[in-house]
Amino acid sequence: MAALAYNLGKREINHYFSVRSAKVLALVAVLLLAACHLASRRYRGEADGPCARTDRRMVGEAGHGRRRPAPPLPPPARHTPHAPRDAACVGKKVKDDSVAKPHVIVAGAATWSIKIHNGSNEALSQYKMNITSIAPLLEKLAKTSDVYWVLQDPVYEDLLSDNRKMITNEKIDAYNEAASNVKMFSVSKLIAQETIMESLDGLHLPESSRETSAMILMNVYCNKILKPVDGSCCQPRPPLTLIQKLAACFFTLSIIGYLIFYIIHRNAHRKNKPCTDLESGEEKKNIINTPVSPLEILLQSFCKLGLIMAYFYMCDRANLFMKENKFYTHSSFFIPIIYILVLGVFYNESTKETKVLNREQTDEWKGWMQLVILIYHISGASTFLPVYMHIRVLVAAYLFQTGYGHFSYFWIKGDFGIHRVCQVLFRLNFLVVVLCIVMDRPYQFYYFVPLVTVWFIVIYVTLALWPQIIQKKANGNCFWHFGLLLKLAFLLLCICFLAYSQGAFEKIFSLWPLSKCFELKGNVYEWWFRWRLDRYVFFHGMLFAFIYLALQKRQVLSEGKGEPLFSNKISNFLLFISVVSFLTYSIWASSCKNKAECNELHPSVSVVQILAFILIRNIPGYARSVYSSFFAWFGKISLELFICQYHIWLAADTRGILVLIPGNPVLNIIVSTFIFVCVAHEISQITNDLATIIIPKDNSSLLKRLACIAAFFCGLLILSSIQDKSRH
Repeated sequence: MAALAYNLGKREINHYFSVRSAKVLALVAVLLLAACHLASRRYRGEADGPCARTDRRMVGEAGHGRRRPAPPLPPPARHTPHAPRDAACVGKKVKDDSVAKPHVIVAGAATWSIKIHNGSNEALSQYKMNITSIAPLLEKLAKTSDVYWVLQDPVYEDLLSDNRKMITNEKIDAYNEAASNVKMFSVSKLIAQETIMESLDGLHLPESSRETSAMILMNVYCNKILKPVDGSCCQPRPPLTLIQKLAACFFTLSIIGYLIFYIIHRNAHRKNKPCTDLESGEEKKNIINTPVSPLEILLQSFCKLGLIMAYFYMCDRANLFMKENKFYTHSSFFIPIIYILVLGVFYNESTKETKVLNREQTDEWKGWMQLVILIYHISGASTFLPVYMHIRVLVAAYLFQTGYGHFSYFWIKGDFGIHRVCQVLFRLNFLVVVLCIVMDRPYQFYYFVPLVTVWFIVIYVTLALWPQIIQKKANGNCFWHFGLLLKLAFLLLCICFLAYSQGAFEKIFSLWPLSKCFELKGNVYEWWFRWRLDRYVFFHGMLFAFIYLALQKRQVLSEGKGEPLFSNKISNFLLFISVVSFLTYSIWASSCKNKAECNELHPSVSVVQILAFILIRNIPGYARSVYSSFFAWFGKISLELFICQYHIWLAADTRGILVLIPGNPVLNIIVSTFIFVCVAHEISQITNDLATIIIPKDNSSLLKRLACIAAFFCGLLILSSIQDKSRH
């Protein structure tokens, strides 16, 4: 009865809420949020975005439970207001020898006027007139300097002396309202609201408040010059590069082209609309369905992709939406983990096959790992070393699966054709290449894709080079198994050599054009670090696939439904060893004290927990017979989820959290996550559609397409080189 109710409940949910309807709802949400933020900016006078007004959100906790004012992302360095380290940060530095032009002008008045005029309304009227008269002068100064009108800070009326009792918060608000038509520096008011209780006389703020205000003001100016990597909150929107402009033109033309195609197609469809049979009163239906042309699929895909990329740019480049800091707490990481675990258990189904690491199981594995990694990123859990070490195992497990999957395909199918290689490379790299162009980021920035791409090429070259050894050939002679093991041993030797020879590694990947793909911040150290961190796990995946397929061929394994993988005694023994190994690794990872030392051991020991998990998941027959469809759904779009999070979920290139709904963190996470997942799913479908068109099965057509793609990348490299020279 419970099972029946469960199935009926799932059907009911799927009937009323499909993926398509979810995407429509996400699109509506994006349009509404963008409209609300634009309207809010215009209402507040933020023509240049939230940075222009310097009105920063109060994010995170600091000190003894008190909230601290901060930009949505922390400034790169603390600028001391009394002694700036950089002369460029001094507000009154002269640029022109003939005319002294200050870089920053900070002005403000009200409190003294309220006091000397005893809070009279006539003084307020005069203040409004004075503000109106100096507004043109401030606008003129703003052409060459950053001009800010400081809002008056609130007072703590209970502590005010008798000769200051006329300075009330009501009067201060009235004076601040009168100055609303000029560019305001309102962050000091926000700080004062939090710290005025610490004032000694009710009027003057503590020293720490003034320092914080000065720090933010100086970062507003200095970040535009120094351009720190984590100071995007106080930086103007970066100017569009030539490549970005060309991409915008391409997507615009694609959208226009698709709309024209759609209108023409719709008019043609109206002409061929079935007429009503007068005798029967029924509509005559067309028997033949017009197939969708490749051109229509191409235009539709690029049209949708263009709209999605516009959303990416809005979220992480246009300063339309705000960002906020990550602050790790155990509850922010573990509570969402428990929640998704419950959902994963609720949505479980029977597998189509019960083999070890069958398709449903690997999708499930990728899915829950990806969800845990996403929670890890948004909660800022990398600061907690035990969690960091376990997440490193999840990343290694994903790479292990990749090695296992590609080796299995080549070993069983023996398909080393160019079509298969191009299909895999296209599906792995399409989204990242588009983001590199649109978001103006290097390829290595999305480090995971270069990692799996290089390892796929390594696996392909290892198995495709002479002698090509596949399962069909090896079955007739055990000598071929030995030959394959020699190939794998040589691969391991090469990995060890590069792992312990950083100079040779850097020389190889610093060669042009490889350097354009693997350099980050002018060197390949980041690539070296990422590659070295999981250098053996691909090899482990390949070796596991070879051993498993050899045992399967010799019928050593029992993979029937409900059957344990081995005999009862062996199965129980292996299960015990696996559980002990799994827990032992977790205890070791939890006791890590030094990240660098643990990272050194990680490449060699991560396989222990990976193999332990595989055996625990596959030895019992009942465990192989079920899978979580919830996790498997996310597993099918795991790559898109990992890449898209950089800009439309975390934002600020993963350093902060995107804020679509200010003031409500829980609702913000729900809405941004919903949109993020819908976008990732749509991109996955677009990639699959384009792969069938751009990578045809016919070799002659494929070679022509490859020539066009090569020409495209050559042009991209040339334009990129020109841009790099102009920047320097």
